[in-house]
This record gives sequence, structure tokens and C-alpha cells, in this order.
Amino acid sequence: MKMKSIIYSVAAASIAMMGFDAMACTNLLAGKNATIDGSVLISYAADSHTLYGDLQYLPAADHKPGDMREIREWDTGKHLGNIPEVAHTYAVVGNINEHQVTVAESTFGGRHELADTTKDAIIDYGSLIYLALQRSRTAREAIKVMTDLVAKYGYCSEGESFSIGDPNELWVMEMIGKGGKEKGAVWVAIRIPDDCISAHANQSRIYRIPLKDKQNCMYSKDVISFARKMGYFSGKDEDFEFSRAYSPADFGTLRGCDARAWSYFNRFKSGMDAYLPFINGKKGAEVMPLYVKPDRKLSCRDVQNMMRDHFEGTPFDMTKDPGAKNYFDVPYRYRPMDFTVNGVKYSHERAIATQQTGWVFVSQMRANLPDPVGGCLWFGVDDANTAVFLPMYCSITEVPESYRQGKGDLYNFDFDAAFWVNNLVANQAYHRYSQMIPDIRKVQGEIEDKCANDQPAIESRAVELLKTNRDEAIQYLTNYSVNTAQNATARYQDLAKYLFVKYLDGNRKKEKDGKFLRNEYGMPAQPDFPGYTQDYYNQFGIPSCDHLKEVEPEK
Repeated sequence: MKMKSIIYSVAAASIAMMGFDAMACTNLLAGKNATIDGSVLISYAADSHTLYGDLQYLPAADHKPGDMREIREWDTGKHLGNIPEVAHTYAVVGNINEHQVTVAESTFGGRHELADTTKDAIIDYGSLIYLALQRSRTAREAIKVMTDLVAKYGYCSEGESFSIGDPNELWVMEMIGKGGKEKGAVWVAIRIPDDCISAHANQSRIYRIPLKDKQNCMYSKDVISFARKMGYFSGKDEDFEFSRAYSPADFGTLRGCDARAWSYFNRFKSGMDAYLPFINGKKGAEVMPLYVKPDRKLSCRDVQNMMRDHFEGTPFDMTKDPGAKNYFDVPYRYRPMDFTVNGVKYSHERAIATQQTGWVFVSQMRANLPDPVGGCLWFGVDDANTAVFLPMYCSITEVPESYRQGKGDLYNFDFDAAFWVNNLVANQAYHRYSQMIPDIRKVQGEIEDKCANDQPAIESRAVELLKTNRDEAIQYLTNYSVNTAQNATARYQDLAKYLFVKYLDGNRKKEKDGKFLRNEYGMPAQPDFPGYTQDYYNQFGIPSCDHLKEVEPEK
């Protein structure tokens, strides 16, 4: 019997939400009638402190009877087992396949006793994503593939929320194991209405299940009975809530997780203040819904920019809290997130955009275009706030050199790797944020504006080529995606060097017409001394700073 092996790079967020520090990925979703151009949108930030950002490509393949698939745990690389291959697997670029099916995730952990650690459970959540992408032509088919696989081979991860979409439908599926007591998992999948937006961010978001709506809701037959058996639920079936049973909320899941979904809703839907009591853990507060209808239709750029959110303009605004005062309004907090002062526990906010992101994308799926053109993965590496979203079409057959697996890793710096270049830009800004971010936004905006402006013409040309020569059309899109990404990496290399020179030693070089100024003798002009923010200076009006006061000498 022939054995085939596909080994994936470590490509997901922290597996166990044992505490506030472990919280990871964010998914934002929009249905086709909630977007300006009819796109179905799924975004994903793969947040992990040990995750390297690259873009993988899995070509379509035919398999012979007896061929086996090696399953390795996505987070650790541990060999879990082997399962039979299917006759044909579809091509996959990142988290989208050639049929525009997209699958993303966020780990909610849930009841930790339900993680199946027995040797009989060999399918982890990460492998499940790629098995679904390689074996599915629609979102509904992906759900069936995923649930059938865990029923047959067992599920060895903790609680997981999956975003599953195609050009016509958008679903959120939540799944958790049975702790080895029974094989498989309990799960529920709910279709997001076409005119709505949804989100999940490391906490189970499905409460009441519309049990009778078979068209828009699917669930395991034992999703309620297993909860009864485990003592998690004892009421009537119609009162069952998946999240309360399998992932009870606490401060970390509400403020560190659901608050991210709330921020997305709040940006595009009025009246979301009504759910602040829920986010703040008030007893009896109304639960925030799984989805809402936005006040206006969203664009792909809207979702890209939302992935850069730090709660700006909300009660949780990270540019306004004490942590921003010493670092130029920087909306980032280093781990650990929680700390104690005078016996009182505190915790920093956890926003959508975070420094430890490996990669981020917004997947654009469109029914009005043929699959090779309709599926576009707007892909970036490192922190979404400073990354650039670049178009990677679902039909491309080559990954840009600077985004390839093996192009550097977390222990090997490579200036030609997009991940490292983006980190050079971002990590400089973390220490001079309010001063540097305008320079970053300028370059970032120019690149993304060009991609958005070029998109109609590029896609029109590709559609025309598809009518006569499919291979030529796919090569055209491949060349475009590769060249765009390589050019963006070069721009960011220049940006990284520019920031270093401009802000060297706490100063700020003077510029004119894009060039640093020199004096009449050719020497560098005297730089500006921008100093700190006023919030920083305001901290000095306390007795412990009296030794810094300017005092005139006594006469």
C-alpha cells in the first residue's frame, strides 16, 4: 500500500485557551447581500507567538486506491495517524480552494475535559481545514466532509469555531470533542443570512439553535443529549444554548474575545451599545447575537481596515488607556495581559489587530465571476495593522518568492522574506507609534489603492482569456499576484530602511519633496526633536517626580 504524505507548516493560533494570554485568532464575516459588490467575505488573523507568516500552495492531485494521507497536528507537527486519500483533491492557496471555498477558524477551547487525547482521535482542527478545502466544492459540502471525518476518525482538538464560505453561502460551525468518552464531536453549524455580518474571536458565539430550520441549521444528533449526559444542561430542548453548555463565559472570553466581535458590529451597526453590559459581564444582560444586519453595505476594504482595529472610538480604545501614554499612543500591550497592583487584578484589552499575527487575509468569493477569477485571497503577513493586503487569486499555480514556505522562519531572519520585512516596519512603529504610523499608512495605502484600482481591469482581462485559453488566463493571474507581492515586499524593504533613518536616536529628519534635507554645505540638516506625547508629560505632576522640576538656583 502506497503512503502519501503532505506536511503542513505550523499555521494556527495557540491551541488551548487556558487563560487570557492564550487568546488568538479573529474571523470577520459578511454575506453577499451585505457587501457592495455581492462578495461573500471571510477574514482571518492567524495570531500566535510561535507562528511564521507564509503562504502555502497545494496543487490539485489524483490519487490511486490504497493511497493514504498522513495526518500531522497543525500546531505541533506531531504524527497523529493516516487516513485513505480520496480519488481527487482540489488545489488550495492559503485558506481558499480552486472552487472559492474558504475555511478559517478561531479556537475557543471550551470545557477542557472534552479534549480527546486518546490514540483513537487523529483529526485535529488544523488538518480538518485543509482536508475540507481539498475535498469540497461548496460550503455545505465542506461541513459534511469535516463532520464525517471527525465522526469516523475522532476529533483531538479543543473547542473550535469555523468560518466556512463559498460564493453563495456563509456558515459558522462550532465543534468540540467528547473527551474520549465517545468517538467524534458535538457540533452545530448556522448559516449567516445573506444580508448580515458575523464574527467570532476565540469564544463560542452560538447560543440558541434553530432546531427546526433544517435549511439554515445543521447539528450533530447528540448535541443536546451529550450535554445532558455530561451534566451541562437539564432544560427543554428549545432552551438549549451551545455556548452556555460547552463554553461558559468568563471575563477573558467576554472582554478578550466577544469584545472583538462587538467592535466589528459596532463599526457598521448602530445601537450596539445595548450589548456592552453583556461584554462587561453584567448578570442578566442580553446576549450579543451571532449576526447583525449592518446599516450600510461593506466593501472588501472595509473588512481589511477592520482587521486593523484597536477599539478606536469605543470605551475600550487602546490608544487612550494608560499603556499608551509612555509609547506614543501605541495600541499594543505585551504579554502577560493580566497583572496585579495592590491586590487588584487588571487586564489589558485584546484587540483584533495584534503584534503576534503570523498572517492575515480577507477572502473574497464572488458568484458573478468564474471560479479562477472570483476567488481572491487578499493576503498579508504579520500584524494586520501594518501589513498590506495583496491579491492572491484562488487559481494561481505559484506562490510569490517572498511569501513561500521555507523563506526564512522565526529563528532565521531573511530580508527578502515578506514576514521579516513587515516585522521590521511594525516593530519600529511600536516604540514611536503616533510619529511613524502616518509614514506607514502612506506606503500601505498607495499599495492597496493600486491593487483595488487595478482589480477590475485585471479581472476583465482574465475573464476574456478564460473564454479561449484557460491555462493562459491562470498564468496571467499567477504572474499578476506574484509580481504585485514581490513589488510590495520591495516597497516595504525601502520603508523599513526609511523609518530607521528618519527616526534614528529619537530624532526626526527633515524632509522636502521626498528627500532628506541637507544644509548649504551638504551636511545633514539639524533634525526635529519631536519629544513625547502630552499624555506622557502629564504624568509628571505628582510628588514622586518632584526631583525633575526645574528650580532656579537660590541667590
